[in-house]
Amino acid sequence: MTAIARLNWFEVAPEGAKALFGVHHYLLNKTALPEELIHLVFLRISQINGCAHCIDMHSRDLFKTMAADKVTLVPVWAEVPHLFSDQYRAALAWAEEVTMVSETHASDEAYAAAAAAFEPRELVDLTIAIAAMNAFNRLGAPFRLPVKAQP
Repeated sequence: MTAIARLNWFEVAPEGAKALFGVHHYLLNKTALPEELIHLVFLRISQINGCAHCIDMHSRDLFKTMAADKVTLVPVWAEVPHLFSDQYRAALAWAEEVTMVSETHASDEAYAAAAAAFEPRELVDLTIAIAAMNAFNRLGAPFRLPVKAQP
């Protein structure tokens, strides 16, 4: 079965893409969040949402600073708590909670754990990162952005 060619969303709507990439620029250049943490959260959200392009891209980003064994275990991070710091685990848990907000309703327990691990501004910035990656996934997955991975 041949896949139907999909639109390249950032070529079709460059102003919308510029706006989203502006948030991405803010997160990587204007926040106190470590870049590795941002990419870790981006990867986990993309795994949940099934965005192949973003999984490929953010795995590659993490391979620059994180061991391959650790990156491979991101989907089961809660089962290997010794591999991730308390702050990284709090970020991953909050990312899952917010990504699946229709199911979790951003529980008080998850909020309290995230608030304990991050300063107020960091928690807001982390939540902006989660929201932004969910937006990117909702464009990347339906428009089937290509991956760099080769057979």
